[in-house]
Amino acid sequence: MSEQTVSNKRFSFPGQTDFYRGKVRDVYYFGEHMAIVVTDRISAFDHILPEPIPYKGQILNTIAAHFLNQTSDIVPNWLEQVPHPNVSMGKVCKPIKLEMVVRAHLTGHAWRTYDSGLRELWGGVLPEGLRQNDPFPEPILTPATKADEGHDEDISEKEILKQRIVSPEVWERLKSLSFQLFKRGQEMAQERGLILVDTKYEFGWYHHELFLIDEIHTPDSSRYFYRDSFEELQSKEMPQRHLSKEFVREWLMSQGFQGKNGQAMPEMDEGVVQMIGDRYQELYRTLMGKAFQGQDISEIESSILRVL
Repeated sequence: MSEQTVSNKRFSFPGQTDFYRGKVRDVYYFGEHMAIVVTDRISAFDHILPEPIPYKGQILNTIAAHFLNQTSDIVPNWLEQVPHPNVSMGKVCKPIKLEMVVRAHLTGHAWRTYDSGLRELWGGVLPEGLRQNDPFPEPILTPATKADEGHDEDISEKEILKQRIVSPEVWERLKSLSFQLFKRGQEMAQERGLILVDTKYEFGWYHHELFLIDEIHTPDSSRYFYRDSFEELQSKEMPQRHLSKEFVREWLMSQGFQGKNGQAMPEMDEGVVQMIGDRYQELYRTLMGKAFQGQDISEIESSILRVL
């Protein structure tokens, strides 16, 4: 761990039962509970970039906790406490291997699929004549299987039930919860002058009860448009101003990298690291309505020890 970033340092805690390192999060298990250290590592195209981004972990963890707390009346979630801005502690749930992706606009993966000529998406049929970023009459659900390795894959409701990933009763509950959460996210986005375009939800089981897991409504898991310019840009068929991690992918593509075989990850100089860090702080200001104030990262270990 450098003076400014949380990257690859691994802690050891009394009573710890397991450890898992993901692309950006380190998970310390304590039986039925866990401590997640949200690091400053950053990933795109399923690759970890070579340099961490100062305070990125604190920004994303704080935003995620905010949205989890603001939706706990809809469905219980795994989060129990945030002893440090880089740390979330909560329940270990058994994941349901589905991503519940809700989309309100034809953009991203959905647009690329539509633009290729396909009209039947995820078991539903979309009308002709839609343009990139057009809103749907109502949000649609476009689920994906949650892969242990490799890429997630689109899946229809029919296939979910045929493969018995969940029962019909649980599936109806997952759909209902996903649309309720999305509506709450839309309302909160509107208050900040934004449009919640699309996002994903993941669920799991804790003692036979359905829980919301993972992060929700963060710029790393969601896409937002700016409300004040949406109609004008759409009428001119111009690209939308967006609030998401897309700017990281755009920089990588400008350097000739999309995660494909044979492509070399570009180097990141101080200017690029500063640019990405500034954009994450802009994300925080816009979503939270206040400036970001970073906290000392040297207290991460002690913050976890205090609540074990």
